[in-house]
Amino acid sequence: MRRLLVGLLAAAGVLTGSVAAPGPATAVEAGPGDRPAVVEVRTIGTSVQGRPIRAWRLGEPGRRRIVLISTMHGNEPHTRRILETLRDGRRITGVDLWVIPTYNPDGLARGTRRNARGVDLNRNFPYRWADLDGSYESGRRPGSEPETRAVMAFLTDVDPMRVISFHQPLNGVDTDTKDPRFARRLARALRLPRTRLDCGSLCHGTMTMWFNHEFRGAALTVEYPGRPSRHRMVVAAPRQLLGALHAHRGREK
Repeated sequence: MRRLLVGLLAAAGVLTGSVAAPGPATAVEAGPGDRPAVVEVRTIGTSVQGRPIRAWRLGEPGRRRIVLISTMHGNEPHTRRILETLRDGRRITGVDLWVIPTYNPDGLARGTRRNARGVDLNRNFPYRWADLDGSYESGRRPGSEPETRAVMAFLTDVDPMRVISFHQPLNGVDTDTKDPRFARRLARALRLPRTRLDCGSLCHGTMTMWFNHEFRGAALTVEYPGRPSRHRMVVAAPRQLLGALHAHRGREK
């Protein structure tokens, strides 16, 4: 399945163009010395306006691989603090963890849900894509946006066991996933309600739907409220999340 998907991405131009080299998806950089948790940094692509999209590898390569993604919608900025806190703190053990704090840097800069071309990136993936307009504008075609192609190529490359996509403001953990047991554990740890995030006729071309269809791993959505406290984002949630992932902070070397 994964090899077939790589071929399809290459044929569609997903692994070329705006996605940086070397490798099928990324430019690899050394982990910066002032961030002891970081073991690798990749620039996985660039936004419409040329801003870099970076993935930071934390923890222990060879362990269970998990990817955390935030700020897919630029007007949902708070949850990226969880991922930045994990990145900027002490080293992490017990998991091979990748974090993408800012998936939609142009939207974040503008304070808008959509990217610089007015596309909702969470409606642009090539699974059950539909031609949507307005706030949920889905793009000219599936995978039309450079941000979408960058994340598709990255996830194809790293092939994680779990993907957690952080959003606001619906306040809950989606249990309608391939691994509802993990979703329930995550909800308990993060102290969020368990829910089914059913967006009805607007649920087309989402990242979690695409990943769950194409990969052996499971993707799910976590929604925080619209105005979570800073303490919750930078103190409580990072600690709770590591607990749910059976990971922990190591000591400084």
